[in-house]
Amino acid sequence: MLTEHIEQKEKTQKREVIADYVIRYGQRVSLDDLVETAIPGRKIALDPDSRTRVIRSREKLEEFVHNERVIYGVNTSVGGFVNYLLLTDQARLLQKNLINAVATNVGDYLDDHAVRAIMLSRIVSLARGNSAISIENLDKLIAMFNAGVIPCIPEKGSLGTSGDLGPLASIALVGVGQWKARFKGQQLSGSVALQQAEISPMELSYKEGLALINGTSGMLGLGAVIFGEAQRLLARYITVSALSFEGLAGKNKPFDPRVHQLKSHAGQLEIAEKLWELLAGSRLIVSEEEVEKILNAERDGTARPSRFQIEDAYSIRCTPQILGPVLDSLKSIQKTLEDELNSSSDNPLILPDEDEVFHNGHFHGQYVAMAMDHLVISLVTLCNLSNRRIDRFLDARNNPVLPPFLCSKDAGIRLGLMGGQFMTASLTAENRSLAMPVSIQSLTTTADFQDIVSFGFVAARRARDVLINTKYVVAFELMCACQAVDIRGVEGVSPKTLPLYESVRKLVPFLDEDVTITDYVEAIRQECLA
Repeated sequence: MLTEHIEQKEKTQKREVIADYVIRYGQRVSLDDLVETAIPGRKIALDPDSRTRVIRSREKLEEFVHNERVIYGVNTSVGGFVNYLLLTDQARLLQKNLINAVATNVGDYLDDHAVRAIMLSRIVSLARGNSAISIENLDKLIAMFNAGVIPCIPEKGSLGTSGDLGPLASIALVGVGQWKARFKGQQLSGSVALQQAEISPMELSYKEGLALINGTSGMLGLGAVIFGEAQRLLARYITVSALSFEGLAGKNKPFDPRVHQLKSHAGQLEIAEKLWELLAGSRLIVSEEEVEKILNAERDGTARPSRFQIEDAYSIRCTPQILGPVLDSLKSIQKTLEDELNSSSDNPLILPDEDEVFHNGHFHGQYVAMAMDHLVISLVTLCNLSNRRIDRFLDARNNPVLPPFLCSKDAGIRLGLMGGQFMTASLTAENRSLAMPVSIQSLTTTADFQDIVSFGFVAARRARDVLINTKYVVAFELMCACQAVDIRGVEGVSPKTLPLYESVRKLVPFLDEDVTITDYVEAIRQECLA
């Protein structure tokens, strides 16, 4: 378990490692394991079976080299120079040139947590023992992770096929004492960072540069961190939804699980059951039966309008049908990412028990790229829903129980929460513009050798941007919900939604005067939607 501190008596750089997580051969690593273990300060180790398999894979490659097998990246060049045959004694120079030549990413550097998740993803893949990296160099990569050496990874420029060459090359370069890294809060040269961490640089032999960079670990590590945040946001948004329904005087009958059992979608039923449970005990939610009595009492034999209606708008009533697909999609995305995490994703692969070299395309990131596109669609769906709820809070024509723009007094002199909708409409529009799939945007490169690519790393970065925008929109909806609940009477709120209301009120007061709300929105995003 992640929480177990297991003393692993494997010596790396002549030091004992007390591991927070042990990578065990044949044991599946979950996304939660990956994301939690990637938190700065945590350490890992390999179990003996993993170490044995890594060693055997390397020995099998050395046997193939001795027998003069023709192997990509060993005695051939790579990429657009694949048809060039090389001498085996040129292997070290090829690997050095490879990691330098493909380290072409640009832009801002990824944060520490994302970089560590990428490093750990690569370690998990290499530890499967099919990549023929030497145990000495894998140990040094693990030592970098455990010591907190954070390679500087520029975030823009990866094709996502052949894997994330640029991002992973930034890690490999630091491993050999080049490029730049963060260590103990300072940005240093790779060589100085390794020196201060008391780690000797890697010496790459044949195939090892490829093993370090030729895989999907970049998009996977970054995507896993983003997915974890998206998963938590959806879980929190169900409670936000319930609190919004209370503020909007919504009806609870559409969430009765009995009616949702009539459709065969697991996510829809799960969302409905959670909403039904959250709203139990609320005195602000409206009973459909009470509305029916009011409407019947208003009948006078003529067709006439009423202040009340038997059904709520879709943004309230159809929440299980809208968030259910989001929940089901996230479950599918999780499986795809975990399958990729527990895979060997480089080329070529050397299986210890097979007398064969497997030239392959496992580095192709289409699975992860499409999963990230699906995550974006899910987040934009949630954002659209939140945007529509905000409009119902602020437009008095859509809600007869609340004042315009939630302005409790001095309407017209004050603007209430009118301005917040400017921001949320802008971010919702921006999110929609980002929803075009990245995984279909292939461009050919490398003299048409890499002729169809995934852009999975781009898709993961874009999912991160959409997630941040969505959190801001939800934060403002939550602010509106709390304002509305106060106007309607917080004493009637459900015991299950009260803790969320109270957490907001610790950050944001009831607004009975017009103030700048930017800091309040930021506080809710960071404290209530983390």
